[in-house]
Amino acid sequence: MADDRWRRDSEGGDEEEEEVVDETAYKTAKDAVLFVIEVSRSMLTPPPPSDSKKIDNDSPTSASLKCAYALMQQRIISNPTDMMGVLLYGTEESKFQGDERGSTSYPHCYLLTDLQIPDAKDVKALKTLVENEEESKQLLVPTNASVPMSDLLFCANQIFTTKAPNFSSRRLFIVTDNDNPHESNSRLKSSAIVRAKDLYDLGVVIELFPISRPDQDFDRAIFFDDIIYNAAPLDPAAPAPLATASAPSAAKDGVTILSSLLSSINSRAVARRALFSNLPLEIGPGFKISVKGYILLKRQEPKRSCYVYLKGSKPEIAAGVTTQMADDTAREVEKVEIKRAYKFGGEQIAFTKEEIAALRNFGDPGIRIIGFKPISMLPVWANLKPATFIYPSEDDYVGSTRVFSALQQKLLRDQKMGLAWFVARKNAAPQIAVILPGAEKTDDKDMQVMPPGMWVAPLPFADDVRQNPETPLIRAPEQLIDLMREVVQQLQLPRAEYDPSKYPNPALQWHYRILQAMALGEDIPDMPEDKTVPKYRQIDKVWLRLKSRMFPGARLSLHTLQRAGPYIMDWGRALEAHISVWEQENQSAATTALTKRSIAADTDIPGRDAKRAKTVDLDDVMSDEAMKKSFDRNEIGKLTMPVMKAWLQSKGLTSSGKKADLVDRLENWFEKK
Repeated sequence: MADDRWRRDSEGGDEEEEEVVDETAYKTAKDAVLFVIEVSRSMLTPPPPSDSKKIDNDSPTSASLKCAYALMQQRIISNPTDMMGVLLYGTEESKFQGDERGSTSYPHCYLLTDLQIPDAKDVKALKTLVENEEESKQLLVPTNASVPMSDLLFCANQIFTTKAPNFSSRRLFIVTDNDNPHESNSRLKSSAIVRAKDLYDLGVVIELFPISRPDQDFDRAIFFDDIIYNAAPLDPAAPAPLATASAPSAAKDGVTILSSLLSSINSRAVARRALFSNLPLEIGPGFKISVKGYILLKRQEPKRSCYVYLKGSKPEIAAGVTTQMADDTAREVEKVEIKRAYKFGGEQIAFTKEEIAALRNFGDPGIRIIGFKPISMLPVWANLKPATFIYPSEDDYVGSTRVFSALQQKLLRDQKMGLAWFVARKNAAPQIAVILPGAEKTDDKDMQVMPPGMWVAPLPFADDVRQNPETPLIRAPEQLIDLMREVVQQLQLPRAEYDPSKYPNPALQWHYRILQAMALGEDIPDMPEDKTVPKYRQIDKVWLRLKSRMFPGARLSLHTLQRAGPYIMDWGRALEAHISVWEQENQSAATTALTKRSIAADTDIPGRDAKRAKTVDLDDVMSDEAMKKSFDRNEIGKLTMPVMKAWLQSKGLTSSGKKADLVDRLENWFEKK
């Protein structure tokens, strides 16, 4: 079945341009997010006062609005074609699409921002509501009447149907602290379940962001487990596990509602999509399963997603049109007039579209295992390109999960890896790759951090591997290495793990901040926020305490620097002692070398200039027999430049130029012999 599908794609697709593995293609689908926030007395109640500086005084509703504002700010720059809307429910006032305040279409549902591509006006309106307390107090008035969840879900259904009917990704974010909205009415609960089923049939995924009250934890099993459909693990759109956003308390390290919501929503900001879907994995002749590939970690960089026209009354997205013109007549060239050719022997050899497609075709896409090797045979330098995480799929071959799991466990248990022929997409360049098993990883709370699966890592070709330059360094004594090891251990991050979510890219965030200021007509900020900059004031304070020896080491706040400071000072003292010993041991050799250099500088060798004679040490010149053996073994390129220069100078040849030039002169000399 999979072979037929790939064959149909290859016959019907446009193969004029070579298709390569695009690591960003899985993010190109449009996304529509409707942010639904409950307005109730408990959601409007601020947290209890606390002395902690980390505690936020915003109510859950205010924190949710700030979170929606922050998300809209991000998406207007990073995802300019995505839609976003904000819907409040439980308010005294009502408003729906195209209606004024007081609309009775959906009572106690207030459509603050309609589902659309956010522009500067929408962002400013939401910012005003977040920052203006008087306006928020007028709007955020809870009603005494109950709002059926079925009405809310049907309202969301109509919004998605009218505003984003053809979007491939549509999601409903619900923020609430009420785990049982229909406590004593089973009919309303059944109606809400039916409306939720209608949304899922429409392709809308409901995401819940629960907020626990100070005196009560949020229990999803009471009501929302029947509303929220947990996606299967094999579903590419399955969201990552969500940590419950809790009410702020000192017992939970001052985690605020706003930060919890931001971290939870950012983890689900982009729907997970497969880099390739239902790719055949051939384990043996006639034995295939299907897998999907994902990019789990990728560096985010500034990139152009569209062109913006700034010379009009307001910035607008420009639509680009590309045409090909003739050089002589400036006439637009039609597509049928264009031919592809290669220059060979001074002539243009034309190829048809079918011939070029045949030249680029290396077989159907797939992963074909050609052998197995121990993982210990894989060198560290072979990891030059990012690996792709693969997971089984039951779409084309039933039983793929069972076979995939058996292969993954066998490779993991025996510490083996598979060698494979890897063609990711149609017309993609083939690669020799290794298939590495990956074990499941969990955190301290037994939450899954990395799922079990396998990784496909492309192996480099010989031209991709650069030879390390030969550097005649002096190896440090074991005592210095041990002392530096202790310093490095003290400077490690918590649990020796780097969490990129805690350290945003300052250059990227500054780039987005400038674009945001231009789009919203705001003033450009002066200084970017860089969380990677060290805390110099605290470091200076700790250093002064270290220097004055007036502190109990176990009670300082910056534990890492407190522990590393004394070790660094011990390492410095040990380094000075070893340097003095090394200088005494090598003083005689250094004196002899200086004497030889002074003699060579004062001697006038006929046929050479003075500058060249200064660098020649006749005692250290490599013998002709040794150089001939290096030439026969094709190892001249491994020699250092001083050795090659000395030998060339001894033969009266030029020793200037790069290393490649010296190698060519040496090889030419032996070839002529």
